[in-house]
Amino acid sequence: MAEEKHIYDTVIVGAGPAGLSAGIYAGRATLDTLIVEADQVGGQVTTTSVVANYPAVPEISGTALMQKMQQQCSDFGVKITSDNITNYELEGDVKILHGQKNDYAARSVILATGANPRELGFPGEKEFRGRGVAYCSTCDGELFSGLQVFVVGGGYAAAEEANYLTRYAKHVTILVRKGEFKCPPLVAAPALENPKIDVKYHTEVVKASGTDYLTDLVLKNNETGEETTYHVDDGDATFGIFVFVGTTPATADFRDKVDCDQRGYVLADNDQKTNIEGVYAAGDVVSKELRQIITAASDGATAATSAEHYVTALKQKLGLPLHTAAPKAKAPKQMGQSSEVPAAEKEAPVHQGKWFSSEIIQQLSPIFGKLTKPVTLKFYTDGSNKAQSLESFAEEFSQMSDLISFEKSNEQPEGRRLPSLELLDENGQARGVQFSGIPSGHELNSLVLAIYNLAGPGQTIDPELIERIKQLPERHIEIAIALTCHFCPDVVSACQHIAILNPKVSAEMIDLQEFPDYRKAHHIMSVPATRINGGETIFGSQTLEQLVAACESAEAVTEG
Repeated sequence: MAEEKHIYDTVIVGAGPAGLSAGIYAGRATLDTLIVEADQVGGQVTTTSVVANYPAVPEISGTALMQKMQQQCSDFGVKITSDNITNYELEGDVKILHGQKNDYAARSVILATGANPRELGFPGEKEFRGRGVAYCSTCDGELFSGLQVFVVGGGYAAAEEANYLTRYAKHVTILVRKGEFKCPPLVAAPALENPKIDVKYHTEVVKASGTDYLTDLVLKNNETGEETTYHVDDGDATFGIFVFVGTTPATADFRDKVDCDQRGYVLADNDQKTNIEGVYAAGDVVSKELRQIITAASDGATAATSAEHYVTALKQKLGLPLHTAAPKAKAPKQMGQSSEVPAAEKEAPVHQGKWFSSEIIQQLSPIFGKLTKPVTLKFYTDGSNKAQSLESFAEEFSQMSDLISFEKSNEQPEGRRLPSLELLDENGQARGVQFSGIPSGHELNSLVLAIYNLAGPGQTIDPELIERIKQLPERHIEIAIALTCHFCPDVVSACQHIAILNPKVSAEMIDLQEFPDYRKAHHIMSVPATRINGGETIFGSQTLEQLVAACESAEAVTEG
């Protein structure tokens, strides 16, 4: 059964540059359009530190560019929902997409599922993922400050991200399998001219090893066969390996229905049509030579235009009204989705000036307008400079709603990381939601959602999952984050929502930049990193359902 038997003109699966571009064109054409995204709006582009080759935008972060595309979709009345499509019925005039949360019916479908970072497969890669091996410079680069970093790859991403990583690493070595970069010389030039970067051509990774951290790397010259070993520099605990060697298409769920090439990429014609009538493909999921933001956006525009022609002809045949979408309306931005969200000023001992711009305050106003109960930000201090910054952050934040209050405590409870914030409900009771560090930058989303879930209507969760959450035994969840990580807030918010629903559960955000001892103690070199009752670290983005399952299987012993 489709969601309320509503039939969309087009459903776009994936909210990367291809999906968002398709949404802009479909929305502008007044098609009744839904975008379904399983993970992060913006896709792989949000892991890109700097985009310097998108027309009319001299230089912008990947996250900021995708935020602009997302806003433009909203301005044209296009809805974006979070769900994971697991089964596709693509034949016939009405296609049914089966998601984990809902089913969706559509007259046309645009597949913009993108591709995922490809692993190299060398011994030690999986074992040390999160403990030295990484795939996202913007998420994890900061954790390698002052350390040696190796970048594996010879394309656009390797050249650009190596250059970005020099702002943190003491030195970067690029390992290129061939005798030259695959990207144009102008793209590679900044890396080749950077004094903090060396390049080793004809070089491949043989294996990586270590104990708690990555400490050794064996390399091979594929021309001479000579092997060399790098051992971590004296005084350093570890080093980094960032892998940028291409992608694997996300086609597993529909590869048996849509024609793909031998590598799994969708075969589409010049109009982005697949072998199935009314089904189109766009972006990195398509079999083509060049995979860049601009080509993905071009695919999306073409696919949406083709879908419009198809849907128009289909409706005419069926005698249906041509335009069913709501009129274009300027939609408010999603909370916390501005590139102007300020982070703590690391170069200053105490944050100076305002934390929140007028734009952010305006964004948050409709969210806080839905609050129905009071909530208190209780602040615990240790008198440090970072405590003063957190205090000013929390005080200023609390002024945005009459239902949010600020309370300062000079207590220093045993075992609590300081400085920190916790949320108290309308009865003044702690609800297991704690922020160790300043929830600024991307983590502003976490704080806002925690308040919305505690004192407002809250995010919608499947009733069966709510029952599972309420049945959980005592659990303490720690989520190690970096403020530069765009994947972290989703994990923090999900864990804290579990805590709000179950008084036996607590969830603590831990900023690794503020609490480096935690990172060292648990050998964490990648975020988000989640630990339940002191158990094994779970690296990477996790859905709410995955986190609930992890809580159900966690050991009962709690560790600080």
